[in-house]
Amino acid sequence: MRRITALLWDIDGTLLDFIAAERIGIRKTFAEYRLGECTDEMLSDYDRINAKHWEMLERGECTKHETMTHRFVEFFALYGLDADPEAFNDTYQRHLPETIVFCPHAWETVQALRREYRQFCVTNGNLPVQQRKLRDSGLDTVFGHCFISDEVGAEKPSLAFFNVVLSAIGCAPEEALVIGDSLSSDILGANQSNIPCVWYNPSGKPIKGDVHADYEIRDLGELPDLLKRIQ
Repeated sequence: MRRITALLWDIDGTLLDFIAAERIGIRKTFAEYRLGECTDEMLSDYDRINAKHWEMLERGECTKHETMTHRFVEFFALYGLDADPEAFNDTYQRHLPETIVFCPHAWETVQALRREYRQFCVTNGNLPVQQRKLRDSGLDTVFGHCFISDEVGAEKPSLAFFNVVLSAIGCAPEEALVIGDSLSSDILGANQSNIPCVWYNPSGKPIKGDVHADYEIRDLGELPDLLKRIQ
């Protein structure tokens, strides 16, 4: 195995606490549209619906625009809410990057690894939203480049996405390492591209599906020691 020189970081759910930002963003949008209280039960249902539509996108069954709009079509139908799904999504996307919450030890870890590794982000998120998150969090000062699917022209976990990344950074698959929380996006994408991967699994979920994680961590602070062991 060649020495790992490049770290490919997922953003939402790995470095940044997406759930915290999502909840605040949706509740702000509910208030703006005067839709009443957005309860924890409603958010739980939205999470389930949202995950389903993103998984459809990852399988190439729909476009990103369809994902972002149709999730709210289904959610509003479930609760009988009267709002334009596309306009609501646009407002939600405006509120989403207003909240920056790092996952535990995320900032300290990327800073600790700066001297020894080239670091990049690989994300499927909405282009303007991700750009603002990276800027406001300071992560744009850490990464050599941010590969956002809207610009790449392909989504994780596709081989096309990771081929663009590896070509752009001049790196062989075995010299890179994907770090992410999503089995269906980050880990599957790494598997299909023959890139070693670390599954960030803070809640200790069982692994599911036809994927394999080369390594698994519960806390991002474990990564520097892991890299020392496997090099």
